[in-house]
Amino acid sequence: MAKYLFPAVFTPEPNGAHSINFPDIEGCYTQGDNLQDAYEMAEDVLCLLLYDLEESKEPIPAPSNPTDIAFVQGSFVSLIGVDTLEYRKFHDNKAVKKTLTLPQWLNTIAEEKNVNFSQVLQNALKDHLGIQ
Repeated sequence: MAKYLFPAVFTPEPNGAHSINFPDIEGCYTQGDNLQDAYEMAEDVLCLLLYDLEESKEPIPAPSNPTDIAFVQGSFVSLIGVDTLEYRKFHDNKAVKKTLTLPQWLNTIAEEKNVNFSQVLQNALKDHLGIQ
């Protein structure tokens, strides 16, 4: 779960669309109907693929230096940035039940104060993990 920055090769197509390829990541390519759509699609495919690599505990490849990437005339290289933590927050938000223990006296006081245990635990975990 991190922020990543990878170079992508954008290749204009005759109809105004753009094909996008990430040379550092096998099988990571997409297309967009126009340049704006191409950038959005590039962010989507890169984030999804990196998320999948994180989930399967596979290594994330190192990004190339954009100046080292060869491309055909008319194409161009652009850096695409993504944040897999933000992706997780938005797409992987299913509630998970956890069992925990705490001292009876603490439970009694918390219940008297109408504490939302789930919210307190979520806030504490985010704070502990340094997540905004």
